[in-house]
Amino acid sequence: MKTIRLAAMALMAFAITQAHSQYALQTGKMQFNGGIGLSSWGLPLYAGVDYGFDKNISFGGELSFRSFSERVLGARYTSSIIGVAGNANYHFVEMLGIDDLFDVYAGLNVGVYIWNTSGDYLGNGGTGLGIGAQIGGRYYFKKNMAVNVELGGGNAFSGGKVGLSILLN
Repeated sequence: MKTIRLAAMALMAFAITQAHSQYALQTGKMQFNGGIGLSSWGLPLYAGVDYGFDKNISFGGELSFRSFSERVLGARYTSSIIGVAGNANYHFVEMLGIDDLFDVYAGLNVGVYIWNTSGDYLGNGGTGLGIGAQIGGRYYFKKNMAVNVELGGGNAFSGGKVGLSILLN
């Protein structure tokens, strides 16, 4: 009888750890991400979608926009930057054995940014290709909604992002 109880408890413990060993964005599902970014050039707004490609891997795309003004040699210039990027992330939830309320990930991104400035701007803004890396995390305070914090650089975002993630299906 004692052996049966021990086996039942071991089976329950295994089932619980397996239930909590995958991140919320499952294979074939999508999530929406949106929020504000951190940058020395204005306050970027971003929106994007991630797709769960595998139990630990996601691919996504993102659009961003920011606008700012600066004074150079007595003249005021207004700039706007539009960014389009793709990303790939590895999610460490299963590897670390953490609760599925959390999602810890890291990955790479590549994109283009289009920098427009009024007048004869003398600064160093320009359009170009950006390649970068990011590390981030989410806390799911509801079954389908999370707070997202990400640090990274090399692309349209030079510092990081804070926002919401919503599971779509």
